[in-house]
Amino acid sequence: MSKRKPDEQKGLSRRNFLKTTGAAVSAGVVSGAAAEMLSAQAPPKQIVGPGEVPITLRINGAARNLSVEPRVTLLDALRDRLDLTGAKKVCDRGTCGACTVLVDGKAVYACSMLAIEAQGREILTIEGIAPEGELHPISAAFVENDAQQCGFCTPGFVMACKAFLDKTPNPTEAQAKKALGGNLCRCGTYIGVRAAVLDAAARMKGGR
Repeated sequence: MSKRKPDEQKGLSRRNFLKTTGAAVSAGVVSGAAAEMLSAQAPPKQIVGPGEVPITLRINGAARNLSVEPRVTLLDALRDRLDLTGAKKVCDRGTCGACTVLVDGKAVYACSMLAIEAQGREILTIEGIAPEGELHPISAAFVENDAQQCGFCTPGFVMACKAFLDKTPNPTEAQAKKALGGNLCRCGTYIGVRAAVLDAAARMKGGR
């Protein structure tokens, strides 16, 4: 019977050790080479900022050109650069809904979206839902149902309501309550708001 070498008696031969380490080194070399090839083929990323950069936003059906720093939110761009002050700056943390606007038909907190990210998308604010001097059916329903007191949060509620009714034209009160759960009213006019949603649904269908 042949005698085993000390390293073989421990379960690992010198040959197996060299095979294992050699494979690991080879794998590292191959993966490193592949990474270099991929990085060489990838186009360089365009860096913007930190100063102001020109952007174009399509708001209420019209293109608006402005220059902003990349860190500027859509809300600040609307209010401070374009004088569209319907969306309100309240919590500035994406929790109260006072700054709600529609982006590609979806309700969005404007304080939580960068202006530069909104390029190429359709933005609708409270100023654009009805012709000047007229009330949208949703706004009219809010007035008639006393769905506002101080009115500061009302534009956000109206925009959230529009996004909801565009997709749910025949809502129940429970559905309206859930859909507007992301909007807060410090005056506590939630009963009036829910009534306004149902009233607005009837108005938008020609019921009133």
